[in-house]
Amino acid sequence: MTASSTQGVKTVLHPVSDLATAKAVYTALLGVPPQTDESYYVGFEAEGQQIGLVPGGEPQGMTSPVAYWHVPDIEAKLADVTAAGATVKEPRTTSVAAASSPPSPTPMATS
Repeated sequence: MTASSTQGVKTVLHPVSDLATAKAVYTALLGVPPQTDESYYVGFEAEGQQIGLVPGGEPQGMTSPVAYWHVPDIEAKLADVTAAGATVKEPRTTSVAAASSPPSPTPMATS
């Protein structure tokens, strides 16, 4: 069996309507305090997973949780999945924000 060319889903962003309540619930669920605690984003790290709470789903306009696959080379992986038939729905953007900010959107491809 060959090794996977991904590092798995390691980041999940959750849109929330009440950030204070969601922060308390996720702190209790994960058993750790948030690493990032801002009005626009609350982020946790638990067992190698990045869990982000995004009030109102902004700025990405999320209406449900969004999972991010981690890969060593996004351009190569995007080429692989589009060659296999996926369609790019949203181009990748680059952020110069601080490392503690939520991840910038990566390409979304669907089959």
